[in-house]
Amino acid sequence: MALPFFSSTSNIPDTSAVPRHIAIIMDGNGRWAKQRFMPRVMGHQRGVESVREVIKACTDMGVEYLTLFAFSSENWRRPADEVSFLMKLFLMVLEKEVSRMHQNNIRLRIIGDKSRFDDNLNRHIADAEQLTANNSGLKLTVAANYGGRWDIMQAMHALSLAHPERATAFGEEELTPYLSMHYAPEPDLFIRTGGEQRISNFLLWQLAYTELYFTDILWPAFGRAALEAAIQSYQHRERRFGRTSEQLKGTGDA
Repeated sequence: MALPFFSSTSNIPDTSAVPRHIAIIMDGNGRWAKQRFMPRVMGHQRGVESVREVIKACTDMGVEYLTLFAFSSENWRRPADEVSFLMKLFLMVLEKEVSRMHQNNIRLRIIGDKSRFDDNLNRHIADAEQLTANNSGLKLTVAANYGGRWDIMQAMHALSLAHPERATAFGEEELTPYLSMHYAPEPDLFIRTGGEQRISNFLLWQLAYTELYFTDILWPAFGRAALEAAIQSYQHRERRFGRTSEQLKGTGDA
């Protein structure tokens, strides 16, 4: 399986002023609703509007890949009625938004363990991915029932099945193609809204050299201006990838 992108721990990736790949944990929906004396689910519903705005902003700014953490493998621990609403909301978004994404040349992928989703939801996921498969614009990935540890374990399992003769003698470059995000470069910028400062089992492998940005803004209030602020912060970072500042100045690679 050919690797379309190199790992940041084995090669120095190209960088640019606009992040090529942005990954976001969309946190704070429930708290946004609570502040307004609304049910938590109303925050999730309002958060869909922020998704639309961020997708449009990324498209306008030339971001190539956007990955959104919509539902973690640990989110099943939430109240049953909230989980049920989130599954219905996911289905509704697929039904209503995918045709618009397709018209805007966006390619959609859903990553995560889909085995816990019902047949109807899985059919809509498959149809959405198939419809947008040949689009060449923004590559939008939604992580649903996803966990970074799950991802590494499923990749190891798939690699071992594909090459049983190798036993455990595998290197990083051989595992990477089996990870869920094998088709995308590692994120340049990670954003978490809602004030929490952790990565919560999201893209554990891929975030090794990603620039981290945390904001107190709750996801339903996050829009273009907040995204631009995150990118401006990113533009002031020095991405060394193990090198020294002097080396960067010597090569002109900032």
